[in-house]
Amino acid sequence: MALQEAEAATAAPAIRLSGVNVTFGSGPKTVEAVGDVSLSIAEGEFVSIIGHSGCGKSTLLRVIADVLPPTKGDVEIWGGSTAQARKDRIFSMVFQQSVLMPWATVLDNVRLPFKVGGKRAESAAMDPMKALHLVELDGFAEARPSELSGGMRQRVAIARALVTRPRILLMDEPFGALDELVRDTLNVELLRIWRQSGMTIVFVTHSLQESVFLSQRVVVLSRRPSRIGGILDVDLPEERTLELKDDPRLGAQVARLRALLDAG
Repeated sequence: MALQEAEAATAAPAIRLSGVNVTFGSGPKTVEAVGDVSLSIAEGEFVSIIGHSGCGKSTLLRVIADVLPPTKGDVEIWGGSTAQARKDRIFSMVFQQSVLMPWATVLDNVRLPFKVGGKRAESAAMDPMKALHLVELDGFAEARPSELSGGMRQRVAIARALVTRPRILLMDEPFGALDELVRDTLNVELLRIWRQSGMTIVFVTHSLQESVFLSQRVVVLSRRPSRIGGILDVDLPEERTLELKDDPRLGAQVARLRALLDAG
C-alpha cells in the first residue's frame, strides 16, 4: 500500500500549466490576455474555470488544447507535449455552439472524428451508437440537426467528443446558450458521464452556481491579464442531483466563490 501511495504521489498530473503567459499583438497594440498562470489538474478531476468576461478563460482552454501556443511558459499533458496529446487524441473539446454539419445525420456527425483522423482514430474508438446512448439520444441516429432542439444538438456535440474515448474533455461554456431547465438537465447528464468514464474534465463557465454544482475544484481567474485569484475546493456530496441546486450548502459555496471573484 505504501508503494502504491508513493507512486500516486509522484505520478504526473493529467494537466500541468507552468508560468503560462499569452500575449496578442506587438508594440503599442500588445494585449496581455493571460499572465503567469500555473496549475495542476489530477487525473479524473472535474475542474471549472470562472472569471469576468474577457479575462482569458477560453484563451487558457485553447492553450491546453494546443490550439493556441503560449507566449511564455509550458503546458504538459501527462508529462508530454500538448501537440503529442492532440495527435494521440488524448483530449476532445466541446464549444458553446454545437457546430454540427446540417446536411448530415446525427450518426454521421458523431462519426466525424473518424473521417478526420482515419483508421487510427477509429481503431480505439467507442461505437458511435454507444456514444449516442451515453447522451440519451437513442432513436435519433438518422435525424438531422434541424430536427433537434438546442439541448439535443449539444448532446450530439458531446457524443462526438466522447466517441474517440478521450482521457480529457475540455468544455468551453457548452451550455451557455441554453435555457436554464435544459442546462440543469445537461449538468446532471454530464456528471453521470464523468462518473462512468473516469475522464478528466476542464469546464469553462460564467455561471457560479453551475461551476460549484459540477466541480470538485473551481479556479477563479482575475481580470485581464488573468492570473489565478483563488481556488475553491468544493465541499458538497459526491452524488449531486437537481435538488442540490436549492440546497443552502450549495448557496454557501457559491457565496464563497463570489467573494473570491470580487476580490480579483
